[in-house]
Amino acid sequence: MKQITFGKRLTEVRKDKKLSQDEIAKKVGVHGAVIGRYERDEVKPSIEMAANIAAALEVSLDYLVGNTDLLLDQTILDRIMDIQKLSDQDKADAFKLLDMFLRDAKARHAYHKQ
Repeated sequence: MKQITFGKRLTEVRKDKKLSQDEIAKKVGVHGAVIGRYERDEVKPSIEMAANIAAALEVSLDYLVGNTDLLLDQTILDRIMDIQKLSDQDKADAFKLLDMFLRDAKARHAYHKQ
């Protein structure tokens, strides 16, 4: 199985978000041509630049580099980080609420499929 490249993921996410190469470039402090070279896999960005690009696109660095196929946007990641900072009891309560919601959502989805 061929692993998707950083450049292909970058292109995919950028286009999904309807951003130009120049717009991403401005956000990370480079010229648009540099983003084009990354997208064509002509050069690989430094880890710092790749992290900046991920932040600008509001996706995880793991997704951009192909370590996961799960595309989590920054809002979800921020909420996960907030939960991680809670006390053990507050985390347990948050997970109980989340589990109840997910159970109900799955039941609604299964019911509507029939």
